[in-house]
Amino acid sequence: MAKPVRKAVIPVAGLGTRFLPATKALPKEMLPVVDRPVVQYCVDEAFEAGIEHVIFVTGRGKVLIEDHFDYQYELDATLRQRGKDAAAERLDRETPGAGQVSFTRQQKPLGLGHAVWCARDIVGDEPFAVLLPDMVMDGKPGCLKQMMDAYDEVGGNIISVQETTPELAHKYGIVATGPEKGRAFEITDMVEKPAPGTAPSNLYINGRYILQPGIMDRLANQATGAGGEIQLTDAMLAMMKSEPFYGIAFDGRTYDCGSKFGFLEANIMLALKHEDVRDELADLIKSLDL
Repeated sequence: MAKPVRKAVIPVAGLGTRFLPATKALPKEMLPVVDRPVVQYCVDEAFEAGIEHVIFVTGRGKVLIEDHFDYQYELDATLRQRGKDAAAERLDRETPGAGQVSFTRQQKPLGLGHAVWCARDIVGDEPFAVLLPDMVMDGKPGCLKQMMDAYDEVGGNIISVQETTPELAHKYGIVATGPEKGRAFEITDMVEKPAPGTAPSNLYINGRYILQPGIMDRLANQATGAGGEIQLTDAMLAMMKSEPFYGIAFDGRTYDCGSKFGFLEANIMLALKHEDVRDELADLIKSLDL
């Protein structure tokens, strides 16, 4: 039986240069999609999947993320004094409980693999999830829950993937597929941004992973790769020689909020699901003379 996945690592140390000057003082992970920051979607997805402990890997200027996931007595008291009990209770429900979140620092921007490695002592010797907060997932159940269900069947390491068009495959990390196993399939290779026309499939890695603890030893000794950074993909490829990797196609929609278009797309599409703004936004879209 596979060892349960109780912890999730969320790297939030990035600078957010694509959104300057908005991210000069505001962490990119705190940019709002409708009525909640980008990173909140990621945390909600983790807890929905049964994660018990979320580990944020932060950097300089990210204290607002810590404040967001803390209990704010003054705000709670003010809301209740003004009769906004529903809003106060909603915030209370969405605030992690004591001991459910931890924060550790990535002092230097040495890549995603290095950020994950910075959480090694908190993760310990157990499997864990990695969720990239730029990727906002819209699905029922959430992406990580779908992965957990597959993990219960096959164990090992699980990577979420999604289809892209062949002409766009060169923009992503692409997996090569093997035989199916339950709701998952074997991953036989991973290629980061393959040259046009050379991709082994049209399935791209969409920012969700379940990894066995041995990845930390790989990352500790991993040479720098693309961009002079320690790449998580390189460590996974090395690990693939001795441990199984499986893919699961996410049944839902992924919004890349690390890009301006993806961020705007997420705001529009998710706003169309909010009762308080859905109708007005739909009317606005219909009225546009494009």
